Amino acid sequence: MTRPKQNESKFKAFMQENVLTMATVIGVFAGGLVGFIIKNSTGEWTKREIMYISFPGEIFLRMLKCLIVPLLVSSITSAIGGLDLSMSSKIATRAITYYFVTTISAVVLGICLVTTLRPGQGAKIVETQTESIDKASKVLTPDTLMDLVRNMFTDNIIQSTMFQYRTEIFENTSISPAQPMEAWQFKSSQREGSNVLGLVMFSVILGTTIGRMREKGQLLQDFFTTLSEAMMTITSWVIWISPLGVAFLIAAKIIEMDSIAATIQSLGWYFITVMIGLFLHGFGTIAVIFFLGTRRLPYRYIAKLSQVLATAFGTGSSSATMPLTIKCLDNMGIDPRVTRFVIPVGATINMDGTALYEAVAALFIAQYREMSYSFGTIVAVSITATAASIGAAGIPQAGLVTMVMVLDTVGLEPKDVSLIIAVDWLLDRFRTTINVMCDALGTILVNHLSKNDLASVDRLNAEPHELLELGANGHEMKE
Repeated sequence: MTRPKQNESKFKAFMQENVLTMATVIGVFAGGLVGFIIKNSTGEWTKREIMYISFPGEIFLRMLKCLIVPLLVSSITSAIGGLDLSMSSKIATRAITYYFVTTISAVVLGICLVTTLRPGQGAKIVETQTESIDKASKVLTPDTLMDLVRNMFTDNIIQSTMFQYRTEIFENTSISPAQPMEAWQFKSSQREGSNVLGLVMFSVILGTTIGRMREKGQLLQDFFTTLSEAMMTITSWVIWISPLGVAFLIAAKIIEMDSIAATIQSLGWYFITVMIGLFLHGFGTIAVIFFLGTRRLPYRYIAKLSQVLATAFGTGSSSATMPLTIKCLDNMGIDPRVTRFVIPVGATINMDGTALYEAVAALFIAQYREMSYSFGTIVAVSITATAASIGAAGIPQAGLVTMVMVLDTVGLEPKDVSLIIAVDWLLDRFRTTINVMCDALGTILVNHLSKNDLASVDRLNAEPHELLELGANGHEMKE
């Protein structure tokens, strides 16, 4: 074969392999461009007209969200059920250690940037108050933390697929004078949205139980493995809609946005501070941790994750992106037992971008209010931002609710969340992208560290005639 024909065949193979990735990335830029053109060339759009624009993207997002619960439960259960307790513990320990280190690193980086650049000093912000902000501000930190634990230990697994437990507080208007929120009445309620923490905890326990049952639990293990594979097959169909869905979602958000120039003028330095932090964390801190664990740079893996990251940016939800992330890592040759455990857990508790954003936002507002804060306050913000990021259960703008916890640590009013709401939707997409990238690189890192352990388990459980095939597969995985 001549060189021109070889180059042509390589180009065709490259295009066939990456056509969906390129289409999704083009969809992101096309959606933003169309949104800006429509916004600047026409008058103000009504909410209904914006809803018409976002409709195709909404359908795409609903299809992804439909896969979350069955994929999460089946993936974690089959992954843990296929390993012995010792191997599951090793993988879980490595994953949680990675999540803890990266989250703390993100918070520390965010605090260093906001105390150095001081974007809140001299900022001129137009304060707004919406119904969602007013509702989000009526929470207490102890209630939020206890609700986090309550949701982990659900009392109804079926209900957890649709609702999350939440403690609501309300003021007794018949009592005068007004009381502090700690003295308000409270009641339990169910907030719409899957209780992801409870589903993860249940799946971990169920998978561990199936693993201990050995032959008796094989029927259940086969069921969850097959269900997981079925969900991944459906995912491979849904992802072909991603370029169109992402484009319409972003275009609608751009059109819905208030004056872009006014927003940049008032919150420009805050936006830049968060963006610098996310960039340094994603391509600096995470890259160093990844290199120390694997002795490889992560950038070629990040390139392979382009479609996943573009979808994360378009949807603003790490949970909705989870099926695509698992599919992409499967195509990269990562062990499914690692992928199907680390990714669902990471999409639930590993929110590096959210932790960094909340730490920056709290100190930014304190600077704007000209409130002094001590080193002890900064430490308290670090701890609270880490805990709050775990409570942000992978849904769009969940950080807005948990942000109230961090503001309470600094001694700020919950309504101060309204100061940063103008750019929250856009920063939410960037931090979601970093969250998803961190989860994916963490999975590759854990897979690398667990490779020998997984191979030894395979050899221990293999039949004599399968050992040669295992050895050949292990040789092919080496690069």
